[in-house]
Amino acid sequence: MRYPLLDALRGASLLSMAGFHFTWDLIHLYGVTPPEGSDLPLYLWQQSICWSFIFLSGFSFSLGRRPFRRGAEVLFCGAVITAASLIAMPEGPILFGILTFLGSAMLLFGALRPLLSRVPTSAGLLGSAALFALFRGAADGVLGFPPFFALGAFPESWYRDLFTTYIGFPHGTFFSLDYFPLLPWLFLYGAAYFFYRLAERRGWLKVLARPAPPLLALCGRHSLLFYLLHQPLLVGALLLHALFLK
Repeated sequence: MRYPLLDALRGASLLSMAGFHFTWDLIHLYGVTPPEGSDLPLYLWQQSICWSFIFLSGFSFSLGRRPFRRGAEVLFCGAVITAASLIAMPEGPILFGILTFLGSAMLLFGALRPLLSRVPTSAGLLGSAALFALFRGAADGVLGFPPFFALGAFPESWYRDLFTTYIGFPHGTFFSLDYFPLLPWLFLYGAAYFFYRLAERRGWLKVLARPAPPLLALCGRHSLLFYLLHQPLLVGALLLHALFLK
């Protein structure tokens, strides 16, 4: 069953993502100077997009009927984006980006679904949220959620290679324009998975069946296609604009 309002929420997140990437393109590819003091607002904008996108994906997991097929498709698309970035901009590739994470999460939750079904909903929701907070600073070596709290540091030996980077402990020379490792984001995905169970139990899903703006719902229904096409179209439009001005 499709929920129009859920599709619209996903579509709104995608449109916000497109707006952020357009802004990034203007600054880094088109040479536009951002306003002074814009670093924090841009960071918060970027975080609002990735948090909402991952949460909505985890919330929607239980609505899918073929998690392994869907996960493999998304993981493959992530690999295509990585390969394309290595060719087009080797100085700033996309390694372990958002699609690689989402595909991995779908496959893992598909495999763990029998075990996760035994976890009490409230415990799973609260536990996932707590673990997300604890591992939020893992990429920076911090156990905790900087700048709000820090409980210590992870061992330096955990930051070794590409495998530990994929898990959430990047090695010293690692760089990626888009980096979403399993930790901490798998716990945000898990919190959304358990929140769906809570919403289903409480009867909240009927709210999502309400009519929604058609354009947003359309974007949300075709989220993978939108994600794959939006950045090439934006870059192409900027290049055409630059050529036209010349």
